Amino acid sequence: MSAPTHTPPHPATGRGAETRLPWWALLLPALAFAALLLLILNPADAHAAGADPVVGSLFERIQQIVLRQES
Repeated sequence: MSAPTHTPPHPATGRGAETRLPWWALLLPALAFAALLLLILNPADAHAAGADPVVGSLFERIQQIVLRQES
């Protein structure tokens, strides 16, 4: 007794695969990169680049919060 074979509903074409990424597939790597960048920034050197002192203190505060949650 032979089993029936199943054919795909749409035949394959010669073009490449057409896939679409969901919005979060692009957002998550960008957020991970930003989080890692914030972790390695040294807020004490932020003023040497001519940045606003508020930005340096903001980075310092974020780093303190992140490091406090890891302990």
